[in-house]
Amino acid sequence: MLALTGYVVLGGSDDGGSDAAGKGGATASASNSATASPVPDYTEPGDWTEPERWVALPQGERTDTYGSEVGFPHTTEGAVSLLVTSTNGSVEPGHSTVDVQMRLYRSYMSADDRSDENVEKIEKGAQETDKKLHQQMGVSADSELPSGSYVRTTVIGFKVIQAADDEVSTWMLAKVVTKKGELEKETAEYIRVLMAARWETEDWKLSTQASVQASQQVGSDKPGMAVPGDEKFNEYGWTAIREAS
Repeated sequence: MLALTGYVVLGGSDDGGSDAAGKGGATASASNSATASPVPDYTEPGDWTEPERWVALPQGERTDTYGSEVGFPHTTEGAVSLLVTSTNGSVEPGHSTVDVQMRLYRSYMSADDRSDENVEKIEKGAQETDKKLHQQMGVSADSELPSGSYVRTTVIGFKVIQAADDEVSTWMLAKVVTKKGELEKETAEYIRVLMAARWETEDWKLSTQASVQASQQVGSDKPGMAVPGDEKFNEYGWTAIREAS
């Protein structure tokens, strides 16, 4: 159940209520309690409908020794910003899934989830993901990813499930773009994933227990899939994210 956010898990199972939809490419990873899985294709609409809800999320106040943004404000938006930051990212040549998953663990994991056993699980899962990604990119497991290849995850919207002073749970809506090499075309898909954070040691942290509780709370009830610009984005209750200035 312990898989960190932001990076690819190819062929993941739907064990935590997240879905993926798109036009080919890799399936992106889910939260620390869920993995993404395929659902019927989502097609972007031709007409633009302005989102009713926009937010510019606060940034962390500093960068830690692992290169991660930390020090988010003790607010609901601060928690959401941590969840977005830990989900956004890229796997590419010289930057493996193992590298990024371990950085996320060291920077963002709740104290309750820190153990040698969980480190082993995360490393093993990331290694398996790297093997599958290399296979998808058409290279051997012990070689570098092709030049110009990447899998990039960007959160484009969120929906708060529950917000308390020290715990916030959300649905995250993200776009995952895959490119297999310099001359290859990008493919894109969208994923929806449940995530939760808890306030501890003066910052927000990813929490498996909070995510499991949120998953139990929502059950099979998931917001519909729609991107900013689709009129259903508003109907489904998503909030769009503006770039911080």
